Amino acid sequence: MSYPLENIFKEVAFLAYHFHWSRETLLEMTHKERHQWVKEVSEINDKINKSR
Repeated sequence: MSYPLENIFKEVAFLAYHFHWSRETLLEMTHKERHQWVKEVSEINDKINKSR
């Protein structure tokens, strides 16, 4: 079973938006590594939004 392509697009777009990393850099990452970065950025965003 493979990881849904739609989710890969969402992860890559999210990280590219926040870090300005290239598509190639993001696609070279494993799903696990990309997912961990998404989690970390999301937690930072949540903290910022709660403090407003």
